[in-house]
Amino acid sequence: MRPPISEGRAPAPAPVDLRSKKASSDDAIETTISDSDDNLDEATRDRDATGAPNQETPDADGLAAAGAALERRVRRKVDFRLCTIAGILCSLNLLDSGVLSSAAVTSMLADLGLDEGNRFSVSIFVFTIASIVFQLPSTIAVRTIGPRRWFTFITIVFGLITLCTGFVQTWRQMIALRILLGAAMSGIYPGLTYLISTWYPRREQQLRFAYMQSGEVVILATGSLVNYGLNRQDGRGRLAGWRWMFIVQGLCTCVIGFATYWWMVDFPENSQNSFRFLTPEEAQVASQRIQRDRGDLLPQKFALHKVLVHAKDAKVWAFAALFFLQNIVSTALAYFVPIILQNGLGYSPDAAIVLSAPPYYYAVVPVIVSSWLADRLRVRAPVIAFNAICMIVGFTLLGFANNAGARYVGVFLSTGAYVANWTALSAYQANNINGQWKRVFTAAACTMLNGTGGIAGSYIVRNAEAPQYPTAVWVSIGSNILLLMTIALLSLHFYLANNSKKAASTYLENTEGFKFTY
Repeated sequence: MRPPISEGRAPAPAPVDLRSKKASSDDAIETTISDSDDNLDEATRDRDATGAPNQETPDADGLAAAGAALERRVRRKVDFRLCTIAGILCSLNLLDSGVLSSAAVTSMLADLGLDEGNRFSVSIFVFTIASIVFQLPSTIAVRTIGPRRWFTFITIVFGLITLCTGFVQTWRQMIALRILLGAAMSGIYPGLTYLISTWYPRREQQLRFAYMQSGEVVILATGSLVNYGLNRQDGRGRLAGWRWMFIVQGLCTCVIGFATYWWMVDFPENSQNSFRFLTPEEAQVASQRIQRDRGDLLPQKFALHKVLVHAKDAKVWAFAALFFLQNIVSTALAYFVPIILQNGLGYSPDAAIVLSAPPYYYAVVPVIVSSWLADRLRVRAPVIAFNAICMIVGFTLLGFANNAGARYVGVFLSTGAYVANWTALSAYQANNINGQWKRVFTAAACTMLNGTGGIAGSYIVRNAEAPQYPTAVWVSIGSNILLLMTIALLSLHFYLANNSKKAASTYLENTEGFKFTY
């Protein structure tokens, strides 16, 4: 009995007809792309192979070269439009943690009463809880409402809430706004991860996630330097310096939100809805690339049970557990690096803000290099394992080195490794699932458990344990050891499943020709 083909997969291998009415032109494009072995991944070649001898002619070579050039042009256009705005919007999430952590070493905690008990950690906690609750609905909205409208709406709302944060007077008001902010921002990261995965074949995804992360961390690092300058405006307009941090970020976010409506792109099959983006020929090539790679270009009609049914797949929760373990580390670093630099390494508040920026600039190097290598070799697990080992080494230096310089090097290693692993883990999960609604559910599930890791991470850095912070160090090391073990078990499962597929001719992920990537 043949298992059902995955959602959105056409029953016949005919190309998807989008907007072009020039049938002969579309047939020529399909032929050029199909004849180019360089543009097919291994799974597609296995699926399309007939055993017949390859009858190459000079004309066929020319068509293949033209098709390859057209595909490269499409890929560059998508990179420029999608990865840039994705990096900017995702940076808003990290910029929030950057502003909060920078403000935490100024007078904000005392001004609002957040320095009493664990109120500051609670302000992080409630943000994360709100984000977890709204992540699945917000990710579904990306597909049902459309990326341009949804991302525009939540970005403008996020900006307005951040702007209002600059005028709060009590810790209770701060916590109330943090709840609203978590709800507004909940769909940004999972929604963009999902959208990027729909535009690229699996062999190209990790580098594109790296582009998004690189833009994110560069803006975050620059934001730390801007926060330093804004903190120097303390007293201007009768406002404390930390208030200017939130006001300026809120205003900038609102402007970015309005620009998002024209810059953001729609899904490949709806690319004609994007503002000045692809030609009809380019839109068809973009769709054919996805359909050839995994056959899930088009989603089934939305129904909640079609989303929730994927909760039965154990590997979805294994992917989510990896993000939980990852975010224990990243939240601790993102929120508390300035605090560690000030209390643990003895720097002044201004120096702590400034010195929190270079590790993020450095992180661009490992994230781009490791992702380029992973896509080129078509591997995922070895890169994740290497990054996890680097994080273990970094936290060992941060916790046990005897001088400030060595501990600061530990901040560099840890920051670069966790940023690189966010990209690697995003590609790992996106490469090993199929179907549009399954992508929605998995992206939301991973981000939800990512958020619960953030809750744990917000409590492991304790000021009373300065300057060594043993709880944060040991929890971070332990989480990466567990991450290594989980990756090993998942990759072994994928290896055995791929070989079982070859022996029994079964369909993985209910899709003909699909193979797991590890």
